[in-house]
Amino acid sequence: MAVLLWLLRGLARCPLRLLHALGAGVGWAAYALSRGYRERLNANAALAGVGPADRRAAVAAAGQMSLETPRLWLRPHDAPIADPVRWEGAELIEPLIGSGRGLILLTPHMGSFEVAAQAYAERFGTRQPITVLYRPARQRVLRELQETARARPHLHTAPATLAGVRLLMRALKRGEAVGLLPDQVPPEGMGVRAPFFGREAYTMTLAAKLARQSGADILAIWGERLPRGAGYVMRPLPLPVPLADARTLPADAQAVALADAIAINRSMEQVVRQAPSQYLWGYHRYKQPRPSPVGAAGRLAEEA
Repeated sequence: MAVLLWLLRGLARCPLRLLHALGAGVGWAAYALSRGYRERLNANAALAGVGPADRRAAVAAAGQMSLETPRLWLRPHDAPIADPVRWEGAELIEPLIGSGRGLILLTPHMGSFEVAAQAYAERFGTRQPITVLYRPARQRVLRELQETARARPHLHTAPATLAGVRLLMRALKRGEAVGLLPDQVPPEGMGVRAPFFGREAYTMTLAAKLARQSGADILAIWGERLPRGAGYVMRPLPLPVPLADARTLPADAQAVALADAIAINRSMEQVVRQAPSQYLWGYHRYKQPRPSPVGAAGRLAEEA
């Protein structure tokens, strides 16, 4: 692990243009060396109707994401993002700041999702801090790195545990923002099966439950990775398929959860179609959920 940390710190000092050039090679190496990854990426992309050119670009983009991450994680704690960040659509967020309702930001595995929360915290965090949900790594060293590297001024982290869900709800009750990856496969008992690009995928219910119980506003956001290391563009947008009005839904909680999951998956599909070359098609979106500790899923559902 010491060698890994040394390597990551070395990468963090490299210019973004070099990291993206090297990352494209890393992406193609992973594609060539892992049959399972290659087959999954092609199958998922084909399911969504992604053409050969965008599919090839997505192979390189996955590697670019992996090598830009140390640069985002390992800069000094209070230093700004080292590369240019431009906003298109910030006017959607401005009127929501200070509303007291809280704000939920949904980011798919697309573009530089690591930069999205950091960019939000830098621009809006002094007025509305953000807490992001993350899945802790299994390896202790990587887990500790996640916890320290992702936490920034006005940016807090919450693990995908009962305690983490409580942190998210408290943040929303304070009128703050929270960030989630809605296309991440949740633990068993914390989701429902809903179509995603035409195939049933186990889909989290947490985002919609937080929105319904807190009254928070909800937006989608993603960070476009610009070519040749030119930086990023933050693109917030209204949820393309909004959650249904609660007054029109049945009293059955499971039916509401399914309707919400369908709406969020359709929204994420529309976001991904904006730039399919930057989506992580190799992500194991259709895998079986991992087991939850006994009773944990129920308690998490109740907290949300």
